[in-house]
Amino acid sequence: MGKKYVYYFGGGKADGEGTMKDLLGGKGAGLAEMTNLGIPVPPGFTISTEACTEYFKNKKKYPDGLWDEVLENLKKTEKDMGFKFGDPVKPLLVSVRSGAKFSMPGMMDTVLNLGLTEKTIPGLIKMTNNEKFVYDAYRRFITMYANIVMDVDRMKFEELLERKLEKADVESEADLTVDDLKDLSTQFKKLYKKELNQDFPNDAMAQLKAAINAVFDSWNGERAITYRKLNKISDNLGTAVNICTMVFGNMGDTSGTGVAFTRDPSTGENIFYGECLINAQGEDVVAGIRTPLSVEELKKTTPEAYEQLMEIYKKLEDHYRDMLDLEFTIQEGKLYMLQTRVGKRTAAAALKIAMDLVDEGKIDRQTAVMRVEPEQLDQFLHPMIDTKIKHDKLAQGLPASPGAAVGKVVFTAIDAERWAAKGEKVLLVRLETSPEDIGGMHAAQGILTARGGMTSHAAVVARGMGKPCVAGCGDVLIDKKSNSCMIKDIKIKEGDWLTINGSTGEVIKGETPLVQPKITGDFGKFMEWVDEFRTMSVRTNADSPHDSRVAIEFGAEGIGLCRTEHMFFEADRIQAVREMILSDSEEGRKMALRKILPMQKRDFKGIFKAMDGKPVTIRLLDPPLHEFLPHNNDKELKKIASELGVSLKKLKERNSQLQEFNPMLGHRGCRLGVTYPEIYEIQTRAIIEAAVELIKKENDTVVIPEIMIPLVGHVEELKALREIVVSTADDIIEKNKADIKYTVGTMIELPRAAVTADEIAEYADFFSFGTNDLTQTTFGLSRDDAGMFLPFYVDKKILLEDPFVAIDQNGVGQLVKIGIEKGRSKKTDLKVGICGEHGGEASSVEFCYNIGMNYVSCSPYRVPLARLAAAQAELKKQGQGESTTK
Repeated sequence: MGKKYVYYFGGGKADGEGTMKDLLGGKGAGLAEMTNLGIPVPPGFTISTEACTEYFKNKKKYPDGLWDEVLENLKKTEKDMGFKFGDPVKPLLVSVRSGAKFSMPGMMDTVLNLGLTEKTIPGLIKMTNNEKFVYDAYRRFITMYANIVMDVDRMKFEELLERKLEKADVESEADLTVDDLKDLSTQFKKLYKKELNQDFPNDAMAQLKAAINAVFDSWNGERAITYRKLNKISDNLGTAVNICTMVFGNMGDTSGTGVAFTRDPSTGENIFYGECLINAQGEDVVAGIRTPLSVEELKKTTPEAYEQLMEIYKKLEDHYRDMLDLEFTIQEGKLYMLQTRVGKRTAAAALKIAMDLVDEGKIDRQTAVMRVEPEQLDQFLHPMIDTKIKHDKLAQGLPASPGAAVGKVVFTAIDAERWAAKGEKVLLVRLETSPEDIGGMHAAQGILTARGGMTSHAAVVARGMGKPCVAGCGDVLIDKKSNSCMIKDIKIKEGDWLTINGSTGEVIKGETPLVQPKITGDFGKFMEWVDEFRTMSVRTNADSPHDSRVAIEFGAEGIGLCRTEHMFFEADRIQAVREMILSDSEEGRKMALRKILPMQKRDFKGIFKAMDGKPVTIRLLDPPLHEFLPHNNDKELKKIASELGVSLKKLKERNSQLQEFNPMLGHRGCRLGVTYPEIYEIQTRAIIEAAVELIKKENDTVVIPEIMIPLVGHVEELKALREIVVSTADDIIEKNKADIKYTVGTMIELPRAAVTADEIAEYADFFSFGTNDLTQTTFGLSRDDAGMFLPFYVDKKILLEDPFVAIDQNGVGQLVKIGIEKGRSKKTDLKVGICGEHGGEASSVEFCYNIGMNYVSCSPYRVPLARLAAAQAELKKQGQGESTTK
């Protein structure tokens, strides 16, 4: 027997944890599992993800035996249903749906009502005694097949539908007559022939094969590729194809379709949350074409099916021990489940659901910690509207995805991407979104739609992205021709400011002030659980007392990077810095630096006090001196020359002398300290005197300064500069008879430093890896210029990710590992950390944990993310906890 590619629902064992998701995809594994649990699922089968990957390897040809397996399983389906595919008397119709391992809502393709032909239509009419239903299904099928399989613009069919609705003088397609639907079907087939120069296919088997191919091909569609890139999903997984007996929600008032969540996906509240449409098919709910009803409406139309749905959702949630996303159809009073998968949720919902499931005894705390993705915490920390300030509410929609967003209005996804690329903050306003809008949704600050509900495409995708969204705001009337919209009686043009509150559904005129959130309630308790399992420390990058206090609120355990140059740029001290730069003598430079000394001491005291006994790593001056002078601006240079009491000519000459071809590899970092040792001497004095004075003033204050020398490439650089730092610090401590323990370390940010780390460790009390510069110097590229071409590298899969976003573990990461191993070969207790934004990126944090770092350091608002990523790395190592898949 050859390789098996097709699995009949219930024929392949898939346990409650979905262990066959790799093979069957999320949808296929869920259908198999529900079948095994005795839940009503229409008969059908799944073509595995392996078949998809083989299809692409074979240049879009099926692997040997696949089609035979499809036909064999189709016969099983026919036997179970008592119908036959393509039969003129008792025709079987099927849906062909995608289903990857990880949920990708709306990103790949689905074809419904497949098997309808001129030959099978009369048989279906006779079987159902419902001619209107059959022609409604047929016109839907022509549209989907033409669009999904043959790539004809769907809007051309929608325009014909709109004209028919106008001519018939009805609001909804449900109100069209049989003759209207027959005529529409004829018009649709004429359009199909006009667009493709061929007749609409009347061979059911040919339809099936073409639809399977289209679903396979949708794995490499533009929107699917974009979604995978945004969500860090591998391109090599492939999609499964689920071929399922059609059940129909559009057979009258006792039929319907819906999407539901076992708990509220926005808040996490333990209530069944769902939306439905009566006499409709599933695409109508997801597409947002009609504003749906609450699932509670089913109590009136199909009470027995509603009660069964309540029983099933509880059974499934108990089985999977997680919040689930369900799809269902009711055909003439009978309930069928079409999908179960772990539901997308907001960060707030993820926290509440995880904690509630612990309280309910369904999962342990380790699993709760693993259930929240680190990136979700960014959502939780989104700005909100300042309630103290009055705002002009224009309209009310549905609170589809929480958080507030402010931006300039644009009406197309393409414009959203274009404007955002220029640095504009934009708000995407659409009638409804579609999968093609994925790029614009990502670029926008938030999304506002006129149609759709809480389970529409806009709502589901926005929640997954962490973008604020207001959906179904019927007061928004968009005029495509004028690139504007009316919200009630107010005209909003492209480029006008608008604010949305995705937590309340409010649409607000203008640019509304936002406030930053704080960690309280569930978040605080959850982060206590996180810290219970975390072993690696998390620090912050902070250059001011304010940043330090914010970081402490978010759980920072110290400062891993305090950039002293930021203090030099302050308005009250930049002039003294420029005096130092222009000075021709060491004494002149010292005189200028002494002017800054009290200001720097004040800064350090504030930081030390805010950190209250936590370690503070202070990097001595790093950037090249030319950054402190303006360039090519005669007016500004004249002003500075006048303030400094020097000639414009001298200032220009000095400015010219400081210019470098490649300043990032030039006179900066420890090279400044070697050339101008007085700079590092004065900075050390400011640090240690600040510590001494603070301790004298407040006896109970503990100060732990860690002085860091940047850009060391050779041990002799560190040796020379350490001597200056130590002699200066010890002299101050001895004179003041102070009890201060300080350390001196270095940043490892050059390849030579990493490979000679054993030599450098002799003169370093700690290492902090500066992976931004280390990435730059390892790849041999400029991070300031790489933005022009790195996106192409990622698009073309030369690089899986931008190495400045996530550590290049196979290259830069290996240098970091070598540096740690060599450093600890000389000092086994050498403290090692990382600073820069890599310290707040989840996969980089896990890598740092795995190679033995003591801490990571990141910006204040990334601290919770880093704490969670570090805890999850520890739990993974111990094999504890069960994560929720994407």
